[in-house]
Amino acid sequence: MTTIRRRSPVTFSARPSATETRNDWVVALEYSNEGDGPHLIDLSHRSRWDLQDKNISDMTPFGVAVPATPGECVLENGILVNRMNGTQAALLHLAGDQPESPEAAAFTETTEATVFLALTGKNVFSITEKLTGLDLADPAKKAPFLIQGPLSHVPCQITVLKRDGNDGVVLLTCSRGYGHNMVHAILGAGEEFGMRPAGESAFLKVLG
Repeated sequence: MTTIRRRSPVTFSARPSATETRNDWVVALEYSNEGDGPHLIDLSHRSRWDLQDKNISDMTPFGVAVPATPGECVLENGILVNRMNGTQAALLHLAGDQPESPEAAAFTETTEATVFLALTGKNVFSITEKLTGLDLADPAKKAPFLIQGPLSHVPCQITVLKRDGNDGVVLLTCSRGYGHNMVHAILGAGEEFGMRPAGESAFLKVLG
């Protein structure tokens, strides 16, 4: 019998102090000396889908209504739905039990093709402003919201999930091949603020 092993495109120099095998992924739950943040968290094991349909505004994937306007996001039942354009949305599983992957032709699973990272805690927006010209702290936008564009010169989907002054939660996905360089760039930008790797438990804590 063949044992399936799914591997994250992201590696940290620190070793996790607690792990769990889930859906053939080894999930880092905690790291030693995580501190109070800011944190960089690998969520690449969390399932993601691309949804494309001409009638996308009428769809309710996983029981969640797709937002009406590009850039809008909604988080319900542990599923984040990001409206990308007139016919496309991104779906990200953030919490709760693993949902069954939809079989309809409109859905394409992107989990193993992409990197999924969370930046959480103190000075998150001071860190991101060193990596992108996109205004993730735009006061005219209410979290959660989606911005598509470059971070560290890499095309990304960036979700500002929470924002409290200069602190918050920022999610980003990009092509899997950029995983190593993206982690290096983010940790480098966050070094002056004491950014450290953290496990999934730290993300679920700030997610609430």
